[in-house]
Amino acid sequence: MLVDTHAHLDDEQFDTDRGEVLSRARGAGVTAIVNASYHLPSAAAAAALAADHDWIYAACGIHPHEAGGARPGYQDTLRELAARPKVVAIGEIGLDYYRDLSPREEQRRIFREQLSLARELELPVIIHSRDAHGDVLRILKGDGVGPAGGVMHCFSGSWEMAREVLAMGFYISLAGPVTFSNATRLAEVARRLPCDRLLVETDCPYLAPVPYRGRRNEPAYVRLVAQKVAELRGVPFEELAAQTAENAARVFRLPGGGHA
Repeated sequence: MLVDTHAHLDDEQFDTDRGEVLSRARGAGVTAIVNASYHLPSAAAAAALAADHDWIYAACGIHPHEAGGARPGYQDTLRELAARPKVVAIGEIGLDYYRDLSPREEQRRIFREQLSLARELELPVIIHSRDAHGDVLRILKGDGVGPAGGVMHCFSGSWEMAREVLAMGFYISLAGPVTFSNATRLAEVARRLPCDRLLVETDCPYLAPVPYRGRRNEPAYVRLVAQKVAELRGVPFEELAAQTAENAARVFRLPGGGHA
């Protein structure tokens, strides 16, 4: 039993074979997928996909790359989408200073507004942080996260940063990069994380794990991420899969403990 806690199944890269991708995920033992969004059209698509599949759930939010395009009233649309029964989080939201596709001030404003919305709706948040860890931590500490908590998705920070977000009640999700040979910092995080705060994800179609690095990623490959994390932690794969599925069910309030 595996839960891919972060996918982008509505991405156009899956338009020609989405059904086959989902079948392969089932075959790999994936029992639930949380499908995150980038902007309002993506959020609506994610919610619709979740409504069509009993084992897929949605997270609705404005990615920092899209923050510059957010228009007044976007929160009302997110609020309406979040009211749907299969929407389990606000995300992905946060800051990205690596590509800077939206002005940083706009990124920070949209991030804070969505944190406020998540607190209002009592939903967990899914946080994107790339080359912006200082500002992400500052905003999270200053604004606060509601009791529903959240997930640091595709974690790329140090163990020191991990300790800070763990203290705020966050879960930490590891993705394909943990399988890369040069990922020594991520390997340390994978070894040291408390077992009850650890999640696995693909972030597909991006960041495919070894041996598929550089190709299109898909939810079935979350098994490779989980296998690598289990190896790093020195525990059986089955134990790691069950623990991360239980953690996903807890933070996202999935029915049946993540079972389909």
